Amino acid sequence: MTWPTHEVTNQAPPLQDYNLFTADPALREALVRAGGAWAQEQLTRQGAELGAAASYEQGRLANQNAPVLHAFDARGFRRDQIEFHPAWHALMSDIARRGLHTGPWAQPQPGAHVARAAGFILQTQIEAGSMCPTTMTYGAIPAMSRDALLARDWLPTLMRPEYDPRDLPFVQKRGGLIGMGMTEKQGGSDLRANTTRAEPDGAGGWRLTGHKWFFSAPQCDAHLVLAQAPGGLSCFFVPRWAPDGSKNPVLIQRLKDKLGNRSNASSEVEFQGAWGHLLGEEGRGVPTILEMGTYTRLDCVLGTTGLMRQALSQAVHYARHRRAFGAALIDQPLMRNVLADMALEVEAAIALALRLAQAFDSQHDEAQLLLRRLLTPAGKFRICKRGAELAAEAMEVLGGNGYVEDDVQARIYREMPVNSIWEGSGNVMCLDVLRALGKNPRTADALMAELAMAQGRNAHFDAHLQRFSAGLRDSDTDALQSRARALTHDLVLALQAALLLRHSPEPIAQAFCASRLGGEWGGGFGTLSKATDFDLLLSRALQTA
Repeated sequence: MTWPTHEVTNQAPPLQDYNLFTADPALREALVRAGGAWAQEQLTRQGAELGAAASYEQGRLANQNAPVLHAFDARGFRRDQIEFHPAWHALMSDIARRGLHTGPWAQPQPGAHVARAAGFILQTQIEAGSMCPTTMTYGAIPAMSRDALLARDWLPTLMRPEYDPRDLPFVQKRGGLIGMGMTEKQGGSDLRANTTRAEPDGAGGWRLTGHKWFFSAPQCDAHLVLAQAPGGLSCFFVPRWAPDGSKNPVLIQRLKDKLGNRSNASSEVEFQGAWGHLLGEEGRGVPTILEMGTYTRLDCVLGTTGLMRQALSQAVHYARHRRAFGAALIDQPLMRNVLADMALEVEAAIALALRLAQAFDSQHDEAQLLLRRLLTPAGKFRICKRGAELAAEAMEVLGGNGYVEDDVQARIYREMPVNSIWEGSGNVMCLDVLRALGKNPRTADALMAELAMAQGRNAHFDAHLQRFSAGLRDSDTDALQSRARALTHDLVLALQAALLLRHSPEPIAQAFCASRLGGEWGGGFGTLSKATDFDLLLSRALQTA
């Protein structure tokens, strides 16, 4: 294009009309080794659909046009309805069609959670806010499945690959979504401080009175909610419409004005005698709803991994097309170091994410169940922290172009912190790692057995493993809590290194061990040793040709 004053040159074209799945060798390889090879064809189709220009435009529009609360109608009657942009509905329709909200439950088979994990990573790259009701529905189904009433009346409709946004009694819906409400003003992560109360209604149900400070996706057809019952803190299934056909008095007070995740409606609500169904045992609300949290925490790992993958793709694409000082950015030594370092981080994140999903596919293997319990909070802590750092660096590759809302990098940057915060912040995750290790001594054994499979392949790894193993034996509870972050950090690095040593091209594994474990790294991106195979890392970072 030519302007009266200048000609527009040396600007990278948009990254679009490519296949997100085939462009990502690390994801393809991890999918196969984790048991999801059968899903390659459907993921290839999904990758092509998501990489289209129209898909990126849907993500942009959904975030540019945030949801709007209509608490009242023109005559002053409560409506409690939320208006979404058509782009949001299009995204949700595609998510339902791909089964990302229920896939492993609707069509159980070996590798089902792995295949869904890969699809989740792809979907998040286009738009992250729509993944909130997706992941909560996925996480709620195991608890709902053990309740005869909910299994009969709700699960058949939830399992359908259909999105139905209409605010109607559930029996009239073609598909459905489930949300969650735990957090209150006075308690935050301290769920025992919750004050919302539940009282029996004398007819087999309960009536809830109180509030939730963060109530996720209030447009969902029902929510899992914590409330104080006579027998203690309990979990309740609270639908938008009561069994008698009336609108349940769950009143939306306002929508949160969030830093990122802007397409997704997060709200504050009041329960004014809302009808609820006791889910699980009275007084066992925290374990019941935290089962849901196990799955939603997995999705925090997957979601951050997807955002990291897209941030890297955007940075590499830009560097291939942008020239400075007589050469393409990607050909300049220091920029190659920065991009290769980010690519190394993404390779490690994908390896861990799919290995974690593999543990979710092993429902009857004790060692895998123990690893799932341990690695979910550990992975959420480390991956989500690194995601924010990588997003900042990737944005910087684009210079000022990355800092404006016209570019997807700005949205990724604003999106990154939320996965560290919701479903339990960093300290909560690290203390949960200690609980997992302390509750069952076989947990540490399962972890060390997993890590031992990579021993003898790298001196830095072997030394790190020895130090980490010694730290696990510390019996001082206060000391363990004080260094819970350091221990969790070391745990995840050990696992990532082990996975790369066993499965990735050797130069990538060696570079990871040398930089992350061997001290040949400055902590930020772009300080890899000259011995690093930069060509290999950059060739795998974005394979669009």
